[in-house]
Amino acid sequence: MKPTIQYLTGARLVLKDEILDDASLLIEDGLITAINPENHGQAKEVHLEGQTLMPGMIDLHCDALEKEYEPRPGVHFPIDFAVAQADKRNAAAGISTVFHALSFANDELGVRNNEVASTIVRAIAGWKPHALVDNRVHCRYEVTDPTALPVLFDLIDDEVADMISVMDHTPNQGQFKNMAAYKAFHARNYKKDEAQLDQMLQQKLEASEGAFDRIKLLVSKAQQAEVRVASHDDDTIEKIKIMQGLGVQISEFPINLETAQAAKKAGLHTVFGAPNVLRGSSQSGSMKAVEAIHQGVADCLCADYSPASLIVAVMRLPEMTELSLPQAVQLVTTNPAEAAGLGDRGEIAVGKRADLIAVQHLGKLPQVGRVWINGVLAFQARYDHG
Repeated sequence: MKPTIQYLTGARLVLKDEILDDASLLIEDGLITAINPENHGQAKEVHLEGQTLMPGMIDLHCDALEKEYEPRPGVHFPIDFAVAQADKRNAAAGISTVFHALSFANDELGVRNNEVASTIVRAIAGWKPHALVDNRVHCRYEVTDPTALPVLFDLIDDEVADMISVMDHTPNQGQFKNMAAYKAFHARNYKKDEAQLDQMLQQKLEASEGAFDRIKLLVSKAQQAEVRVASHDDDTIEKIKIMQGLGVQISEFPINLETAQAAKKAGLHTVFGAPNVLRGSSQSGSMKAVEAIHQGVADCLCADYSPASLIVAVMRLPEMTELSLPQAVQLVTTNPAEAAGLGDRGEIAVGKRADLIAVQHLGKLPQVGRVWINGVLAFQARYDHG
């Protein structure tokens, strides 16, 4: 087969440690083969007219697919439809590799039950031949669910689980600082009345027995399959020590500075939310992402629940923090690639996958105009109609 060669030129090129203006890139058969080449032969030329060209973003945690499937409580779309829409949203957002975060929590919260979640996981795998971007799965295990382990083990064995995280949403720790915060969240988001909330709490407290043993079994299974494992909403230095001892590699959304510092010291990759950057605060009153960046304890940004927030947060960080643009870009490219063990992407460098995005600046609003996945144009939008 004749090799596919493209020559991207006229770009503001974001490398790992520097920016090259009016730069060019040569792509051959899905890989970056040269930066500012002297000769591009018969390559198809694409002039980017000064747009910012950077690596495609890698999102380690986004649960927006759950809302594509269940846009309102109890209202469900067909799963294949939901997966296709989420794929398009991620392409338009400039996310070239997405880890769809799906929760396994028995029958606790509608779509977040084991049967539905596992069906969605397999639907994501089935969509891959048609996908615009690299769709992967992040299985979130609610540790108070004693029934999920066999389901998760099957998904790991079938190689459709790309990341595992362990989370505990019991009140008085983690995300929910007290009982009132727990009840307010679930009443607002899942339309639960007081009696239902009391029943949920009672079941969760009863199921907490044996949680640590289940965590150990799941982490061990994931490690055997070389699947990365994260902990979720870490809130104490002691919890970081426990998670590190189990072999966890990633700390998602550490609640406070002391915990985030402990995670960094322990060698865990820390993850914070891009919506937190845009809003200026956490929805649950936890640590501000910008403060984590100021303190040097943020390794990665994820979309959390809003894919579109990621590129805007990245482009605004140099104005909000002491980070340069290349350093800000690393939070969504190089660093998450390292955390996920994806050594073939996350950087504009010779030999890396040509997962790339071209960003336009519409006043103060950055938007993604083109996306290449493995060197193939997967998404294009026109914003200038003048």
